[in-house]
Amino acid sequence: MPGTLDQFLGGVRNVVRSANGVELRNWLRIGADSPGIYFELAQELKAAQHNDAALQNKIDLALPEEDDVREGQGSPWPGLNSFMKEYLIFWREANFNDLILLHAKTSDLLVSCANALANPTYGAMLLQTSIAISETLAKLVMVLNRRPELMSRIRTESAEDEGETKSIAEVAADIIQKIFTSCLTDRSSTRWTEPKGKKVAVYTFANLTLKLLFACDKSRLAVQMFTNLSAFGPALSLYPASQRVTFLYYLGRFNFDHKHYYRAHLCFEEAYRQCPRQFLIHRRRVLEYWIPSNLLLARFPSQALLQRPEATGFADIFLPLCAAVRTGNFVAFHAAMKDQRQWLWQKKVYLPLLYSLRPLVWRSFTRKTFILTHNFANGDAGNKSPLLDLKDVVTTAAYVQKLLEGYVRTKATRPQQPNALLMQAVTNSASDSASALVPPPGGRKKLMPSEGLIFGNMKIDLKAIEGVVAPLVYAGLLNGFISHASHVFAVEGTKRKGGNPVAAGWPNPYESIMERFKESWEEAKAQYESGESSEAPGELDDVPAWVRGP
Repeated sequence: MPGTLDQFLGGVRNVVRSANGVELRNWLRIGADSPGIYFELAQELKAAQHNDAALQNKIDLALPEEDDVREGQGSPWPGLNSFMKEYLIFWREANFNDLILLHAKTSDLLVSCANALANPTYGAMLLQTSIAISETLAKLVMVLNRRPELMSRIRTESAEDEGETKSIAEVAADIIQKIFTSCLTDRSSTRWTEPKGKKVAVYTFANLTLKLLFACDKSRLAVQMFTNLSAFGPALSLYPASQRVTFLYYLGRFNFDHKHYYRAHLCFEEAYRQCPRQFLIHRRRVLEYWIPSNLLLARFPSQALLQRPEATGFADIFLPLCAAVRTGNFVAFHAAMKDQRQWLWQKKVYLPLLYSLRPLVWRSFTRKTFILTHNFANGDAGNKSPLLDLKDVVTTAAYVQKLLEGYVRTKATRPQQPNALLMQAVTNSASDSASALVPPPGGRKKLMPSEGLIFGNMKIDLKAIEGVVAPLVYAGLLNGFISHASHVFAVEGTKRKGGNPVAAGWPNPYESIMERFKESWEEAKAQYESGESSEAPGELDDVPAWVRGP
C-alpha cells in the first residue's frame, strides 16, 4: 500500500493535470489548522530521513513533465517540482510553536513559489497558492513585530549574516513584490479589459506589500511599485471593492507620509465613499487619516461626519485642535496635542499635525493681533495699505510665550506700553484689568523645541517674527508684503474685498493652499509642454499609481 507521501504526490499530479489552481491551493496547505493527514505526512518525512537530493528525485519521479498535454489541462514543470521539494521540507522541519523557524521556512517556501509562478505556461496554476502563502507570511511578520523578545533574537541572528540589514517586514515585502511584478507583466489581458490569468491578483499582492512596508515604517520603498502601476497597471475600477478600498487607503497613507495632503485627501475620500456602511472598522481606519489630511489643508470635519458611528470619539480628538487653529490659540493648541499625544503618535500623525498645523495657527494669531490693533473706526486713509505692526505681533507673541513657559497672572502695576489699545486688549484677556504675568514658583518651564512659539524658550523678537510672517506670505496664507525697514506687514487687495482689510489680508486658507497647488501643477505642465521636463503632470486631480482608465 502506498505511503502517505506517495498518495500525496499522486494527488498533486492529478490536480496539476486538471489545471485547477483553486484545488491545488486546497492541497498545498501550510497552516497549523491543516487536517491530520498533513501531520502524518510530516511524521513520515521525518522517519524516512531523506536528504534533499533524494527527496527531489522522488518528486521528479512522481511528477514527470509531460510532452503531450491536451488543451485545458496542465503538466508538472521543473519550477513546480522545486517548489514541491521546499513544500515537503517545510512540513518535515516546521514547528508551529517556534515562530522564528516557522517564519524562515515560510519565507523559503514563498521564494520557491514565486519562482514557479513565473512560468509563462503553467505558472498561473500556483496563483491561489502564492496568495495563501503570502497572506500567511504577512500574518507571521505582523505577529513577530508585536513580540520584541523574538524580534531581538532575529536581529541578533541577522547581524551575524554579513550584509544583512533589512527587517523581516522588508524581506517579506521584497518577496511578495516579486510576485506582484510577475502578475503585473502577465499578458493574459490588457490594462483596460477584465483581468485574466495572473493579472487578477495585481492589487492583492500590491496591498500585501504595502501592508508590510507600512508595518516597518518603510513606505518610501513603495515608490518603484507605484511607478510601475502608473505605467503599466490595470484600471483599479476593474477589481473588487475590498481591493480598491484597501489600495486607496494605503496610497493615501503613502501620500500623507510624503506631505502630499491633497492627494491623500482624494484617496481617502474615495476609499471612504466606496467602503460599505456596515464595515464600521474599515471606515473608521480611513477616517483616522482622512480627517488629519483635511486639517492640514485647513478643512475641518463637520458635526454630521463626527456624529457617524464610525467616528465615535473623534470629536474629542479633533475639535479642540480645530478650535485652537481657528482662533490662533497656541496654548490651547499645545494642550490639545498633549492630551491626544498617545493616540496621534500611535497613528503616526502626531508630528505632521504638530509641525504642519503651526503655520495655520500663526495665520490666525497674526489675524487676531491685527483685529486687536487696527483702528477700524478711521478706515484706511487714501490709497494707503492697512498695516500690521510686527512690533505688536512681538508683544502678543511674547505674552503667549510666557504663558507657555508657565507664567501666572497676578495683580501688579503694569508699566506703560507703546500700544495702549493692544495692551488693553491683552490685559482684558485676564479676569482682572490690573493683572500681569509673573514667573511660576521654581522658575519658568523649560520647553522642548516644539513647545515654544519659535524654538523652545527662544526669546521673541522682530527678527524671529519676520521669519514667521514671511513664509506665511509666500504660502499665500497672508496677502500682502513685508516692509523690513518699517517692520510692518502691509495688506493688499482691500478694495477688492469691499474695504475689508481682514478678508483681504487673511484669505480663506484652504483656497490659498489649493491655489499654490494649482500654480505648482501649471508650472509642471508648462515645463512638460516646453520640453524642459519629460514627465507629464497629468490632470490636476490625478494621483500617481491610481489608475482610473484610458
